[in-house]
Amino acid sequence: MKILVMGAGAVGGYFGARLQAAGEEVVFCARGENLRALREQGIEITSIRGDLKLGVTATDTPGTGAPYDLVLLCVKFYQLESAAQQLSGCLGPGGAILSLLNGVESEARLAEIFGRESVMGGNARLGVELVAPGKIVHISTGHLEFGELDGRITDRARNYAAAFERAGILGHLSDRIMTIRWDKLIWNSAFNTVTTLTRRTVGEVLDDPSGLELVTTLMRETLRVAQADGAQLGEDRVEAFLAHSRKNLRALKTSTQQDLERGKPLEYEALSGAVLRAARRHGIDVPATQTVYALLKLVDGSRSGRR
Repeated sequence: MKILVMGAGAVGGYFGARLQAAGEEVVFCARGENLRALREQGIEITSIRGDLKLGVTATDTPGTGAPYDLVLLCVKFYQLESAAQQLSGCLGPGGAILSLLNGVESEARLAEIFGRESVMGGNARLGVELVAPGKIVHISTGHLEFGELDGRITDRARNYAAAFERAGILGHLSDRIMTIRWDKLIWNSAFNTVTTLTRRTVGEVLDDPSGLELVTTLMRETLRVAQADGAQLGEDRVEAFLAHSRKNLRALKTSTQQDLERGKPLEYEALSGAVLRAARRHGIDVPATQTVYALLKLVDGSRSGRR
């Protein structure tokens, strides 16, 4: 199978490397210093599941390697439109773009551009950090969930799942992918935002009573919105997330916090923004989410010179 990793940062680099190590033909699309390192030195992963070092094929023009059987779309939400332009004409017959972007809105936009039959939704359940160009540290979890937008379990989805399983990255092939997407957003809308605003790890937030209260409130707000939007999620999800985070994610710096530390734009629109837009559609009040959205927007604007 020929696979394009569109956005070979921490998430895309990790999944792409595991797939290549399992025998798939993988092309990594990156930019700047990361692209240079991938071309000259390959990719190096320090991982709880076994270290890995590979020479890779890397490019900044994905069309030159087309067509692809699968595109793993791993860019930031605010890069979606530019990435979609670059992907024009890249899919082979019957291929799919699998969105691993944060939030719950990328699939609809991709379907508008490429057609619904060419898009799948997915979650990256992965604690990784790009510590230097071409170098990734993996500290928790390490799999992806995915599925067809209409819930069918198709032959191509089974083929992708088999490849992911061989690579050791398969979490679940789902027949209710948007429920699973909302499920991840419950965690991200709370922990990504609060860790970024406070510059604290997940464990440090959980250890502070006020921090714990805030992330709990944010998760409950997102859960209410998700349920109104059709996600089949129970009230027990919040406590389950808290328990999992206490046990497995204490040392984690979220991806948004990493972006803040590197001076990159923040994905607040994919996180709090997505919850706010859905809440407005359903007439739900989400005051804590509104507050962290405003704060993240101010932080992002002040760093980029916008007022």
